Amino acid sequence: MSRIFEPPVLLATLQGQVDELLQTVNTHFVNASDEALLRQPAPDKWSVAQCLDHLNAYSRFYVPAMEKAIRGKLTGSLPSSPAPVFKSGWLGNYFTNMMKPKNNGLPGMKMQAPKAYRPLADLDARRTVHEFMEWQQQTKALLDRAKLVNLEQIKIPTTLGSWLKFNLGDTFRFVIAHEQRHMAQALRAKA
Repeated sequence: MSRIFEPPVLLATLQGQVDELLQTVNTHFVNASDEALLRQPAPDKWSVAQCLDHLNAYSRFYVPAMEKAIRGKLTGSLPSSPAPVFKSGWLGNYFTNMMKPKNNGLPGMKMQAPKAYRPLADLDARRTVHEFMEWQQQTKALLDRAKLVNLEQIKIPTTLGSWLKFNLGDTFRFVIAHEQRHMAQALRAKA
């Protein structure tokens, strides 16, 4: 995949991907029974609610971090202005591509979730679905605000540690690819 993007096109594409995630949740999970949302397809496989809980844990980290960074650039003494192109960093691009599900919805590379981001076993399925939808709405609002800043200049710490940072554009790409990966897993769990 290309590592150079026009920011308006990239942000619109990412908005569309978040809309698809929301549509999937509305179509498949909002009216599903708690039993269907909590059922694990196998003892070592996550339920729909567990997949969404895992994503909510990441959103609790990334959404506030991106919000703070964007707000800082828009209100700071050295405001950021949009650039004509966005160049993905090699590491951000690598992690994004590694996270994306394949065309068949299966993960490209198997990974184990870090202990702090593993889902709970006992979940309130309705609350978990609702929280996921709220985080997606906040992500959409951030994507809209990101049109006003330089996607390369803003650095966001990762869940791996504050020493590893992605630029804002790669953070959006990575987070949404991660959500697509686990949404495909949630659909498999419900099937």
